[in-house]
Amino acid sequence: MTRLFLTLSAALLAGNAAFAEPQHGIAMYGDPALGQGFEHLPYANPDAPKGGEIVFGETGGFDSLNPYIIKGRSPWGVQAHVVESLMGRNWDEPFSLYGLLAETIETGPNREWVEFTLNPAARFSDGSPVTVEDVVWSMEILAEQGRPNFRSSWDKVESWEQTGERSVRFNLTGGDLELPLILGLRPILKKADWEGQDFAESTTRPLIASGPYVIGDFEPNRYIEFDRDPDYWGADLPFNKGRHNLDTIRYDFFGDAAAVWTAFTAGETSIFREGNITKWREEYTFGRAERGEIAQSVVPHQRPSGMNGFVFNTRKDIFSDWRVREALILAFNFEWINDRLNESAYPRITSYFANSQLAYEGVPTGLELALLEPYADDLLPGTLEGYALPKSTGDVRNRRNLRKATALLEQAGWTIDGGTLVNAEGEPFRFEILLRSTANEAIANIYADALTRLGIEVEINLIDGAQYTERRNAYDYDMIVNRWSLSLSPGNEQRFYWGAEGVETPGTRNYMGVNSPAVDAMIDAILTSSTNEEFVAATRALDRTLTAGRYTIPFWFIPVSRIAHDSSLTFPEALPIYGDWIGFMPDVWWSESSE
Repeated sequence: MTRLFLTLSAALLAGNAAFAEPQHGIAMYGDPALGQGFEHLPYANPDAPKGGEIVFGETGGFDSLNPYIIKGRSPWGVQAHVVESLMGRNWDEPFSLYGLLAETIETGPNREWVEFTLNPAARFSDGSPVTVEDVVWSMEILAEQGRPNFRSSWDKVESWEQTGERSVRFNLTGGDLELPLILGLRPILKKADWEGQDFAESTTRPLIASGPYVIGDFEPNRYIEFDRDPDYWGADLPFNKGRHNLDTIRYDFFGDAAAVWTAFTAGETSIFREGNITKWREEYTFGRAERGEIAQSVVPHQRPSGMNGFVFNTRKDIFSDWRVREALILAFNFEWINDRLNESAYPRITSYFANSQLAYEGVPTGLELALLEPYADDLLPGTLEGYALPKSTGDVRNRRNLRKATALLEQAGWTIDGGTLVNAEGEPFRFEILLRSTANEAIANIYADALTRLGIEVEINLIDGAQYTERRNAYDYDMIVNRWSLSLSPGNEQRFYWGAEGVETPGTRNYMGVNSPAVDAMIDAILTSSTNEEFVAATRALDRTLTAGRYTIPFWFIPVSRIAHDSSLTFPEALPIYGDWIGFMPDVWWSESSE
């Protein structure tokens, strides 16, 4: 791919002005909600005091400080607090970006190019200016040596041009209206900071970036601190007013969820996200809670449920037949499990975009049907006719669904021989559920017990985080538990999640091995939608195709976040539509003890 590096003449710049005007922000469809000159994000408190700290308890660990490559495990905080992008996201809109490192953005009439002009004040933490050279190098190195999703987007950039001292234009292949926004969210690193370094190799060398925090004290696999930069260049930007209030953000790492809970009750950490409704109601009686040192906050949200559940690796022959997958979905007695583990408090995930306007309903019509019809011969039963997850009576025996499961398994060539389910060659139906956390051990044990009634042998293997990550990246498993958190603005990441390239390319999030022309086509339709109507139809069609593909056994979702936290920590009354999500905690929280 040709990379052009040239400066356009003043005449050419004047000609371009006829096509577009620099803007303070950009939306996926229409105009961004916040106009030029907005004072702060709607869910930030511009009067929040600065100071204090927050300590998170996390399971697992880290052995790298480069979060953009496949090798190693990096703490989330590096990309969340240290590294910035050209544009920043407002989490009170489906998908709109506003100037951050870039002062303005402009695009061609069909978004066939995008131009960013850097803020003249933009600086890295060492005081050096952020330059066009840093921007382009970052995008190129991420595409060449970073995670696969960086490459897939950069492949749609035909060339780039430096159009001024602080401006750069990316000429795009076209057909992907989201691509200008994706480029606006790419992490921008300091080129000189990586001289003599192998970017693709895991390292614990603290990187230099431009964000509100710098990497402080750390010990791999134990803890890491992020210190607020008192000289942060962007502190007074409207986009940042009321954000980044805490002086220190610390992550402590523990071996399992039980240790995280113990640390919280002992006062070693500040925050605990509670997913167990019974525990939330009955077990917050420990000393700190009784003394009023702990607050229990409920934060609602309006985002899609996403997908969380058991994942079939369809690369394995044992799960390649949809009838087998449907049988194992039938064997999962959700109603009884939900009652036993959650007092039936949580609704089931019914599709990937449930709980939102992007979820499919009934049978497809109109634009959605038109998108799916060309692939009718390849779609699994139920896609066009209407598919819904099976329900049980809530009885522990689940006899009706197990009878249906047995019939489907027989159709797929699996029969009972001496109490064991075998195929025509006499090979037993046997597989492994790979876990990295005890959090899902109870549900796995319940499910494994149910499968024994079908003659299926299940081994549950709990391994450490490093082994789990390595095996997951290589797709070396039969079944895992995974969560895909989905947004109200699905786009290019959908190809990273379900695109056919991920069947063989390691390191994607296509953990189930989806290899469907229809799925790829629906992703294309999302990316090329020119109206909200087209976008919604394409997303519903994708949702329908994935759900009817029987790639997962969905668990439940929680339409609110239950957060137990130090009573000195608080957040604004105005909440983003995404709720407890990226950009909320710790971004707009503050410590009242610092007032």
